[in-house]
Amino acid sequence: MASIDEEWSVSANETVRLSIVRPGPDGLETMEEFSPTFTYPIFGEAEQIFGYKGLDINIQFAAHDGSPHVQISYDKKFPAVKQTSALDLNKTLEEFLAGSAFDQGFEERIQNDETARDWTPPGELIHKYSKKGRNFEVWAGSLLDPRVNQLVNNVQILVLFYIEAGSLLNLDEVDWSLDRWRVYFVFEKITPPTPTASSYSFIGYSTTYRFYRFATPRQTSKSVLDNFPNVEAITPRQLPSRLRISQFLLLPPYQKSGHGSQLYQTIYSEVLADPTISELTVEDPSEEFDQLRDSCDWKILEPQFKAANLNINATTPTNNRRIQNVPTATLLPLDTVKSIRLKNKIAPRQFFRQVELYLLSLIPFSHRSTGGANLTKLKIQKHTNKDPDDRVYYWWRILMKQRIYRKNKDVLRQLDFEEKYSAIEDSARGQEDEYEGLLMLFALRQAGTEDLAGNGNGKGTEASVGPSSRKRKIIEDDDDDDDEVVEEVEVSMPKRTRT
Repeated sequence: MASIDEEWSVSANETVRLSIVRPGPDGLETMEEFSPTFTYPIFGEAEQIFGYKGLDINIQFAAHDGSPHVQISYDKKFPAVKQTSALDLNKTLEEFLAGSAFDQGFEERIQNDETARDWTPPGELIHKYSKKGRNFEVWAGSLLDPRVNQLVNNVQILVLFYIEAGSLLNLDEVDWSLDRWRVYFVFEKITPPTPTASSYSFIGYSTTYRFYRFATPRQTSKSVLDNFPNVEAITPRQLPSRLRISQFLLLPPYQKSGHGSQLYQTIYSEVLADPTISELTVEDPSEEFDQLRDSCDWKILEPQFKAANLNINATTPTNNRRIQNVPTATLLPLDTVKSIRLKNKIAPRQFFRQVELYLLSLIPFSHRSTGGANLTKLKIQKHTNKDPDDRVYYWWRILMKQRIYRKNKDVLRQLDFEEKYSAIEDSARGQEDEYEGLLMLFALRQAGTEDLAGNGNGKGTEASVGPSSRKRKIIEDDDDDDDEVVEEVEVSMPKRTRT
């Protein structure tokens, strides 16, 4: 016999419906309807709602400005017994939605809003593109702009529904803090369904945040702070900075259609054009976003690596099989590598993933682990192997392990040798498997059988996001905000003859 909890509990993921609505000739029309991926930030870890039968929660968003409205209906409600009562749904949702979401007359207001006809997205139009005969635009503006702030306030509950461990932005910060945020909105340009309707429909957005970057002794570029005292007011956009992608979200009906690539490339183009930004970073990206980002960055970097004739120099003569230090400066043209990274403003972690990916692609498949390479023989002969492709593959694996070791040295130093060796080996194996998967996808895309550039997955990034399931086993933290790069210093590796 079912308990009271089981009898009166429903799945929040199945109960909540999200919809994009617009005015129509015969009343409000639903353009798109979709279900949330997560509801635990609102309804608790179990993602259950107690106290209702036949419950339906429909959160509607006006297509043009994202104005939210909550519709709640149910067949039966649990009669309160002492301290046990049905969940107060309005009170629960009020923490995450604008107060106007609970006002009456939403349908009438949207249907008869004559100001919508002349409505344009907040900020400035920075990019246009077309897909399958449909037109799209990207608009961007500072969170200090009241219209940008309002639109984010209207739609940011979607972050909780689709970004794991996502959190809402504090939209009441002081002006300086708000001005450090730049928001990119993606809209479809549509034919208005009625004479007074808007010609814009919201499909997703991304938030970015500027971090002031302190100059290292090697950096000589000047900033507005060099002149003191300053006569004019300084804004965050004038200071040397990193730009960090925080939230990146596309509505489910628009995912895997190329919009993610367009949005990422638009942000990246602005970074390249802005002399105050030194690099684009992403905080704790999900696996899906990593794939999107890898695809976009590969298109940019692969031709440059090829033009620079980047490869591993595996001709270093030595008869000593025990390597005390990795001869990084001999194996790679570090000045060239560093120049490419700085020119493209790509964060070190992401850039060296691309370098490793490219170098792996140059090694014949049969000489790689996935292609059946003899790893036992490779570990025994190491860099003394007579086959040049085997030597290159050996050094490639060592360079990758070196990066993993450098990134995680503080943690690894606390482990004994066997644990340390196993952790690095497992991470290297997982990273290589991921690279092989990417190379396969890139090959399919080039052959025209899969449009990876269309991977617009909205499961993106957000400050503090930490997806719980990942196919790859990488020790390293996924935070891009890291100055550590491989330079002309030979880094000691764990001393073990079988690495």
